[in-house]
Amino acid sequence: MTATPAGGRHGRPWRAAGTAVVVMFAMVGAGLVGASMRGTPTARPPQPLSQAGTDVRTTSGPGGYGVDQEPTDPDTGSAGEGQLAAGLGRATPTTIAIPRIGVDAPIMTLGTNPDGTVQVPPLEQALSAGWYSPGPSPGETGNAVIVGHVDSAKVGGPAVFFELGALQPGDAITVSRDDGSQATFTVDEVKSYPKKAFPTELVYGPNDRAGLRVVTCGGQFDKNAGSYLDNVVVFATMTG
Repeated sequence: MTATPAGGRHGRPWRAAGTAVVVMFAMVGAGLVGASMRGTPTARPPQPLSQAGTDVRTTSGPGGYGVDQEPTDPDTGSAGEGQLAAGLGRATPTTIAIPRIGVDAPIMTLGTNPDGTVQVPPLEQALSAGWYSPGPSPGETGNAVIVGHVDSAKVGGPAVFFELGALQPGDAITVSRDDGSQATFTVDEVKSYPKKAFPTELVYGPNDRAGLRVVTCGGQFDKNAGSYLDNVVVFATMTG
């Protein structure tokens, strides 16, 4: 399958980004987690309370991968409703803190690979998260995307987002930015999607609010492929 350049804030329209974005998440086993493990992981990462596999309708997207046909909008949930914050200017994120799961990690800036697919953090830095910089920065209007490994042999086991699936609506995520500001987000929803039904539009698509999407791997570990079968996605909206 031939990848197209990933869309973004300064790139092609979001709907034209589907192939590259889905390729990135289709290869999470080789990038975002599972294939970095040799053999079966000793512990399975927590799974979201809300499992998307039974209620997501998909259709064939670019390259034959599924995308949401008629997705619901996680940003219309009750968490933070009536307390939405106005979008900030653009600034590079530096750290991400998620108190419920004990995350306080640096954020590196990611772009795209020469073939147009989205970069992921190096396995040697699996305790750091990565921001997809062609898209909005955390706090800007639109969906900012932060990705990270769930585990890695390079760091001896659990990585930065191992506990991501344990988050619940109402939990707080704070992203510090290089302009000295902080953007605080409230979790709206946490879901697990099969990799071939990744909700490209919900993650990378447009948003008239300042949204945040945090992504890692989850579900069952496929020993033959050396990767997890699903992606865990946290949907959040800026509230402070």
